[in-house]
Amino acid sequence: MTVSSQVQQALASLKGAQASFESFSLETQNQPAKQTYQNAAQQCQMLVDQIEARVQQIQQEEPQYKQQ
Repeated sequence: MTVSSQVQQALASLKGAQASFESFSLETQNQPAKQTYQNAAQQCQMLVDQIEARVQQIQQEEPQYKQQ
C-alpha cells in the first residue's frame, strides 16, 4: 500500500468519524454531550482540511497517484 493510498484511507476514516459526531450531536438532548460532539466534529473538519491539502500536494508531486 502506497503512502498516497494510506493517506486517502485515513482521510475517508476521518470523514466517517466526523459524520458520526455530527449525527450524535443531532440525536442527543444532553447539551454538554451535544457540545462535545460538535467540538469533535469541528476538530475532525480541521484535520480533514489539512489532510486534503496534503493529498493535493502528493498528487502534484507524484501525478501517478492522482485518482481518475
